Amino acid sequence: MDTDDRALVERCRRGDRDAFEPLVEKYRARVWRLAYNVLRDREEAWDVAQEAFVRAWQALPSFRGHSAFYTWLFRITLNVAADRARQRASQGRALGADRVPEEEWDRVMAERDALPDDSAARTEERERILRALDALPAPQRTIIMLSDLQGLTYREIAEALEIPMGTVMSRLHNARKRLRALLGRLLVLAVLLAAGLWPGEALAQQVVRFGARVLLASDAPPAREMRLAPAAPDARFEQFLPKLRQLFRYREYTSLEHYRAEVPVGTTQRWAVPGDRQLEITPESILDKAVRLTVRLMRGTVAEVATNIQAAPGRAAVIGGPRHGDGVLIIIVWGNLEP
Repeated sequence: MDTDDRALVERCRRGDRDAFEPLVEKYRARVWRLAYNVLRDREEAWDVAQEAFVRAWQALPSFRGHSAFYTWLFRITLNVAADRARQRASQGRALGADRVPEEEWDRVMAERDALPDDSAARTEERERILRALDALPAPQRTIIMLSDLQGLTYREIAEALEIPMGTVMSRLHNARKRLRALLGRLLVLAVLLAAGLWPGEALAQQVVRFGARVLLASDAPPAREMRLAPAAPDARFEQFLPKLRQLFRYREYTSLEHYRAEVPVGTTQRWAVPGDRQLEITPESILDKAVRLTVRLMRGTVAEVATNIQAAPGRAAVIGGPRHGDGVLIIIVWGNLEP
């Protein structure tokens, strides 16, 4: 096992929750990509990734370290994704409906300077590759994902799937042979697609712009010694005040902190907040112009706020927080560059 992973796992096994976060940060994108290639649904892949990490945390006492942490984590992810796929299939049968392919409803990001004929050709190639991958038996498709997507060795794949290494080699050989027969010259593009490098599919590399403001809501002006945000003119904040007064019914709303960030999807941005707290915001996914964000306000190891929100330009998310001084903290999050 990786030395750093081993040390973090041992700390987790002793009950140190903070030690699990670096493991989540390290493997978040790979776990999501693995789930996405099973389900072909961005939102469901994020849900599966989160559930996989929860299950991994709960099962850590039984993890003996006979395999690498990440192969054990990938095994959990594949199991959770398979459960979700079965649930989706049974729901579809119960409703008498077929699943709508993602390409039919997902927002398409057009390539810059791409001609219509080029775009149509790439769409046709993409659909052909997806059909070829879907034509593989599930065991072969899983082997392709772990080998060509995750870059695992034969031994690591054997550990993740709990099968003999000879079986891994046989399935991978047969899977690649079948893909060559189906795709020919498109085989390289198939690998790029599986690895999440197809234009518009590299979600883990998408950059999200967002902002946050931390307010103190109280019935009296804040104490003089309290640190405040720079008192620059802010017309947007002034326009938002009536809504805050309607929601919380305090007299005073004082800006304590004001942040902006521009980070890749899956990256956690952290800021210090008054009261020895830390605000953590992680952009999880993008749907149209809205950004799905995980927001946590930590005080030591205690999460005083933990929630998922949708933030979009012109539609801020307002989160009521813990008590601070003579009032309460309020967190406002926007999903655009100029909050």
